[in-house]
Amino acid sequence: MRDLTTLRRDWEPRMLGILRIMVGLLLLQHGLNKLFGFPYTANHRPFALFTLTPGAAGLLEATLSLLIVVGLFTRPAAFILAGEMAFAYFLAHAPRSFFPLQNGGDSAVLYCFVFLYLFVAGGGAWSLDRLRSAGASTGRPARRGA
Repeated sequence: MRDLTTLRRDWEPRMLGILRIMVGLLLLQHGLNKLFGFPYTANHRPFALFTLTPGAAGLLEATLSLLIVVGLFTRPAAFILAGEMAFAYFLAHAPRSFFPLQNGGDSAVLYCFVFLYLFVAGGGAWSLDRLRSAGASTGRPARRGA
C-alpha cells in the first residue's frame, strides 16, 4: 500500500500536467482549424470574426488552449473553455438528438468536464502557474529545478 501512496504522491501532479498539455493541444487543433483552416477538414467554414463559430469560438479555443498548454492562468482559462464547450454542446449538438453519441457532441461533453476538472485542480506539474506561485511565495523568481 505504501508503494501506491508514493506513486500517487509523485505522479499525480505530473499526470495532471500531462492531461492539461494533451487536452490543450487537442483543442488547439479545433481553434486553428476555425481560424486558419489548418489542419484541413472537408467541412471547414471560412473565418468570420463577428460570428459565434468559427469567429468567437475559434479565437477562444486558439488563445485559451495555448494558455492551457503552457499552464498559464489555467483556472480562469479552463473555466471559460468549460463554459464554451457547454454552450457549444447545447447550441450545436443537443438539438440534433438527446444522446451525445448520436448528435456528435460526446467530445464537447468530455472537454467540458475535463476543463471543469482543470478549473478545480489547477495546472499540475510543469505549469507556468506553479512557477509563478513558487516565485511569489519566496518573494523572488522560482529557480529552475526547485
